[in-house]
Amino acid sequence: MDAYCTEIRKLEGKFYDIAYHHVVRDQNQLADHLSKLGSSRVAIPPGVFIQDLPVPSIKEDKEVEEVPPAEQLVLAVPSPVIDWREQFIKYLTSAKVPADKTETERLVCRSKLYVLVNGSLMRKSAKEGILQKCITQEEGVQLLLEIHSSSCGNHAASRTLVGKAF
Repeated sequence: MDAYCTEIRKLEGKFYDIAYHHVVRDQNQLADHLSKLGSSRVAIPPGVFIQDLPVPSIKEDKEVEEVPPAEQLVLAVPSPVIDWREQFIKYLTSAKVPADKTETERLVCRSKLYVLVNGSLMRKSAKEGILQKCITQEEGVQLLLEIHSSSCGNHAASRTLVGKAF
C-alpha cells in the first residue's frame, strides 16, 4: 500500500486537484462484485473492461521482505504421517476393521460413501452422484494455498473457493 501512496504523491503535481481514499478490504464491495463476476464465468456486462496484470503495476524501490508460506510459520513436530484414507482403503479391499467396536461401526457406516476406482479412493456425492477424488492432507493444504494465491483469492466467496477446489 505504501508503494501506491508514493506513486500518487509523485503524480500530485501534475493535477490541479487530486484526492484518493483507501477503502478497507472488508468494505470494498466493488472489488468483491468484480471478483465474483470473474470467477462465476458469466457474461461480462457492457462497460466493464478486463486487463490481466501478470506483474504488479507498481515497482517498489526497496527490497521487500518475503513472507514465508503458511506451512512454514507453524513449528511442526515430526510424527509418523497417517493418511486418513488408509482405513477406508483397507476396509474396502480386504474388509479389515479396527478392534474397537465403536470404531468399526463408525468405519462401516462412513465407508458406504466411498468407492475404489483404479486404486484411488473416491467419495460419492449424495445429490449429484459425482465421484470426488480423496486427497491427502498435504495435497489439500497445497490446493488451498494455490487457490488463495490466485488473482481473485482475496475477494472470493466461500462458494467460489469450493468451486475452484473441485
